[in-house]
Amino acid sequence: MKRNSLSSFSVSLWLLFTAVMLQAVESAKGKYAHMLFNELFEDYSNALRPVEDTDKVLNVTLQITLSQIKDMDERNQILSAYLWIRQSWYDAYLKWDKDKYDGLDSIRIPSNLVWRPDIVLYNKADDDFSEPVNTNVVLRYDGKITWDAPAITKSSCVVDVSYFPFDSQQCNLTFGSWTYNGNQVDIINSLDSGDLSDFVEDVEWEIHGMPAVKNVITYGCCSEPYPDVTFTLILKRKSSFYIFNLLLPCILISFLAPLGFYLPADSGEKVSLGVTVLLALTVFQLMVAEIMPPSENVPLIGKYYIATMTMITASTALTIIIMNLHHCGSEAKPVPQWARVVILDYMSKIFFVYDVGENCTSPKREKKEEHKLEGDDGCERRHKEVRSHLSNNRNDDCDLKEKLNGNLHKSYGVHGENVRETVNCCSCYKMLIKNIEYIANCVRDHKANRAKGIEWKKVAKVMDRFFMWIFFIMVFFMSVLIIGKAA
Repeated sequence: MKRNSLSSFSVSLWLLFTAVMLQAVESAKGKYAHMLFNELFEDYSNALRPVEDTDKVLNVTLQITLSQIKDMDERNQILSAYLWIRQSWYDAYLKWDKDKYDGLDSIRIPSNLVWRPDIVLYNKADDDFSEPVNTNVVLRYDGKITWDAPAITKSSCVVDVSYFPFDSQQCNLTFGSWTYNGNQVDIINSLDSGDLSDFVEDVEWEIHGMPAVKNVITYGCCSEPYPDVTFTLILKRKSSFYIFNLLLPCILISFLAPLGFYLPADSGEKVSLGVTVLLALTVFQLMVAEIMPPSENVPLIGKYYIATMTMITASTALTIIIMNLHHCGSEAKPVPQWARVVILDYMSKIFFVYDVGENCTSPKREKKEEHKLEGDDGCERRHKEVRSHLSNNRNDDCDLKEKLNGNLHKSYGVHGENVRETVNCCSCYKMLIKNIEYIANCVRDHKANRAKGIEWKKVAKVMDRFFMWIFFIMVFFMSVLIIGKAA
């Protein structure tokens, strides 16, 4: 028990001694840091380039880390991104011997106390021209200064929306010194590309790389070269959102448009369907126009909308023409011979078009129609018999009159009255036969006019079926074409 208590007591003493020594070391380092800071910045000026020889070039190493894409405004062509900008250079006047300061090899001080390169984003598209974030810099004993500063940048980006929503964009971020030329400050790439290790995945864009290229440009205003580093951000749009909200509804609506030709002409909804579909596509077209910039490059989905709207306009116009054919009626001219051969004989068989109402008739109704036709044939036969009987009666009319007149001379009072009644009955019979002939002629003309109207209705039905398949094929190939161009 005594040995255990002594060992625990010695361990506690050792821990207490270690803590006291660490605190003393920290306090000593803090003391040396204050002493170093006062000595370094006693005669230091942050207004001049920190080189011992003014003809010497100061190298600034630049590294960009992309953290997040905040917004991509296609209409205004502005890319908003959250970046971490790291700059490092050597200051010839901020060096010390770390052995004199108890091994102190680095200190952290406010960045506004030291000279900083005026590296800015050349293609900045922000109204805010504020100073960079005043974060601390890390100062090493050999004079190397490392400055890490976060920044939310808004840069101009040439947006090509020709293949929207299956497009890819390349946005440049060009950094360079605003006042120092290449003979005074030179920019060096830290890496061959931007750092994407800490990138937060975006819901709309995929990052396919961020290569960095150094350029040395001589501007017209100055003869000195001006170096810059351009980071090209390669973006690929995630098109799932636009497929399900803009493209797929348009495809479904466009496939609905040809079905207007399948509607019966007597329903009165053929033109209404075409106009409704046209209005729906106009709404989607306005939604796309609000997103896209007002440029000459019409997006792929916009071209698809325009082509579909043109097709629906043509289908509505054709529907109106076909409805006029359907409602020609009995007063119209007969169907031309070429239309009867081409449309009624050949096209009706190709597109499986039956007589008007035939495809909706049940077998019982078909039998009734057959009996009705047989009844009509019987009526025709009876009409022919009546007409033949009338012609025979006309031939025998004179003989009948002579016989009646002879009987009048031979007969007496009562018999004369009977003969006159017989003559009156014959005249009534003649009037009845004339009325029957008139009714038969009217029925014959009505059936001829009705057959003419039925022919025009069948022509309209065949043309409806023909244009329905034509427009279905057009919609299918348009949908395949837009998917093929996107691929």
